[in-house]
Amino acid sequence: MNAKPPVKERSEEMASAMDADEQAAIRMVANDLHRLNQSVMKAVEAGVSVELIRAARHHSGNGNWGDLLTPIIVKNR
Repeated sequence: MNAKPPVKERSEEMASAMDADEQAAIRMVANDLHRLNQSVMKAVEAGVSVELIRAARHHSGNGNWGDLLTPIIVKNR
């Protein structure tokens, strides 16, 4: 069985193949994702359930794509 290297090592390897603009864009996504996760945890602690679902997929026209998310919020009784 071929085990994948840990996430940190994989991400560092992928980042080394990216130019400065690509690395900056990925850092921005990672930072925003961290803030999103913090917000989801705060919402859950405040008494709601949060589900993130793919609302659309953005295509650049050159083969690159990214998922766009929308939250589904449920208030627990």
